Parts: sequence; C-alpha cells; structure tokens
Amino acid sequence: MTEKPGNPLAVTLFSEILTNEQLIRNKLSRVLPKGMEISHFSVLNHLARIGGERSPAQLAKSFHVTRGAMTNTLGKLEWAGYVHIRPDWDDARRKMVTISPAGRQARDAAISAISPLISELVDELGEDKVRATLPVLRELRTKMESGS
Repeated sequence: MTEKPGNPLAVTLFSEILTNEQLIRNKLSRVLPKGMEISHFSVLNHLARIGGERSPAQLAKSFHVTRGAMTNTLGKLEWAGYVHIRPDWDDARRKMVTISPAGRQARDAAISAISPLISELVDELGEDKVRATLPVLRELRTKMESGS
C-alpha cells in the first residue's frame, strides 16, 4: 500500500478553501455590475473603508499582488473614473490614489448586487456556524501573511 504524501487534513483544508474561493469568485463575477471585476470591487471597497489615500505600493501590499498587477487595476479604475491618482507632493516618483464619488457609487452598486447572494449563503449556513468559522479563517490568514 502506497502512503499518501503530506498531511491529509491539511490537504483537505486547502482543497476546500481553494474550491470555495473559485466558486465564490464565479458567483460574484456574475452579479457584479457590468464591467466590474472582483479586483476592481476589492480596491474600491478597501479605499472606501479606509477613507483616505494610499500609494499603489501600499495597495499592492494590502492585496498581496505585484505592483504591476495593482498598477493595471488602478489604470482601469482611473479610466472608468472610479479613482483619482495624483502625484505625491513629497516624492514626485510616487503616486497617491483615492476613491472618487463615481467610485463610491460603483462600490455601493456592487455591494447592493452581491449582498443578496452573500446574505442568502449566511442564512443557509446559519449565523452561528459562520461566526464560529471566522476566527479560524482569520487566524489562517494571519499565519499565511506572516509566512508561518
């Protein structure tokens, strides 16, 4: 009998997380406003929540993506009028990004579009199960971010 490599529990956990991530992305992509990608919504939502400016490098770090990937996303958001990008007055090599009023409206429209979907999922799972799952997911994220 051949022994399976790795920890089966760990493999199952990551398999479930990856499968869920793909299914969630597919469902969200279908309900987001026309032309909006998940990456666009994520950046707009982040900027709306923090309520201030961030550099592209700070945003890339927050989303664990390359600066090039973030620059691409920000370029599309700027073209759509959803963000304002200005030079950093203290360092001309850097730029600063803030959400525009149109970006806030687009983010709010996206939240309105996805809220029924995610609320239905939480209702079906049950709030107690969701609340019990969140600390584990947060701890897993924290460990992954720290490289542990």
